[in-house]
Amino acid sequence: MAQAKDENFPVASRVLRPEHRRHLLAVYGFARLVDDIGDEATGDRLAQLDEVEKDVRRIYDGAAPRLEVLRPLRATVAQTRMPADPLVALIDANRQDQRVRRYETYADLVDYCKLSADPVGRIVLYVFGRANEQRFVWSDQICTALQIVEHLQDVAEDLGKDRIYLPTEDMARFGVAEADLTAGSAGPHLRKLVAFEAGRAANLLRAGAPLIDSLRGRERLAVAGFAAGGRAALAAIAAVDHDVLGHRPRPGKAGLLRELVRVLARKR
Repeated sequence: MAQAKDENFPVASRVLRPEHRRHLLAVYGFARLVDDIGDEATGDRLAQLDEVEKDVRRIYDGAAPRLEVLRPLRATVAQTRMPADPLVALIDANRQDQRVRRYETYADLVDYCKLSADPVGRIVLYVFGRANEQRFVWSDQICTALQIVEHLQDVAEDLGKDRIYLPTEDMARFGVAEADLTAGSAGPHLRKLVAFEAGRAANLLRAGAPLIDSLRGRERLAVAGFAAGGRAALAAIAAVDHDVLGHRPRPGKAGLLRELVRVLARKR
């Protein structure tokens, strides 16, 4: 829970209403547990993820969860009327990480993002009391974009876990082999591939921008900050000429603030 303040989405931000902050922190505890099991747990990770899902189901059956970190989630589910689907999807994403190490096509990657990223935005909308089908469409576009950006930032780190989120067909198209991802810096072909995938993410962020205009007050500012983080990360990647192996392209506070102003002003 101490990591919450460092996340891309400011779950502990003072911008949020106290009740929203409390609910998002409850969800964060659940999501952090699931990700840690999927990435770091020893033993049978799938069995451990099954146990977490059983605890989630207990909440919806009106029972108290056994895991302490999930207990605050019970009040959140009751007060926001959040369905189980987005929570279970996040568990399924980590199950998929245990089985799938490569993604053949961009469509395959987007399907993965439907489990690993899109549910986060939907959860936020439930917490804000702003959930509807049109907002889900826009939110999914933003969240998929943010997941792609994160994958671009973490190419080397993911490879260390034997995971590659650059679509195989795109790697072939740009003449990039898996061995190229082990270099100390990105070669010209890999840089072109990263720029291509970054362009896809930028297009998705633009497509999802109406979500921000559909919100008001603190909720609008919070979601704008979410989108601005993605834009700033893309700018950081471009600033190192798309060399995601030789650099860790992370945006600074000035870049985040600049992009937040642009997002709120709808400057593209």
